[in-house]
Amino acid sequence: MKMPTHIAAAGGIVENEEGKILLVKTEHGGWVYPGGQIEVGENLIDGLTREIKEESGIDVEVSYLIGVYSNTGMYKWYDGITDVPTKIMFDFVCKPVGGELCTSEETSEVLWVPKDEVLSMITADAIRKRYQVYLEFEGKVVYQEYVTNPSFELKLNRTI
Repeated sequence: MKMPTHIAAAGGIVENEEGKILLVKTEHGGWVYPGGQIEVGENLIDGLTREIKEESGIDVEVSYLIGVYSNTGMYKWYDGITDVPTKIMFDFVCKPVGGELCTSEETSEVLWVPKDEVLSMITADAIRKRYQVYLEFEGKVVYQEYVTNPSFELKLNRTI
């Protein structure tokens, strides 16, 4: 039997005491909230805090899970050659506990943005849907399945 290959990733919606959300600008994704792939042998919380620190310079405390997402479509990476496998992503609300804003190899800009202005900056449909979950969160974790290529399609949306 061939073992399946999936990418595990986590995203952090970091809200500061002023109610502003941490956004980073990436080369391929535009404005997004920070996060990324979990490395081999790393747990979700450690991977997420590492990704946020690497992308933004901000240290965080992970507060609670708000969403689990499956991108069940496979597609080619930006190089047009590499196959990107299916992904499972976990979004958490986080609070900043230290660090200073800075860019990285992965980010060209880093900003604190008023919560109600974030959707006007995010262009990727999947990230917009996931941020909307944060805005509408009422204590139940959301599960969504979608594909992003050739175009975004939400296939399942429910609470768990």
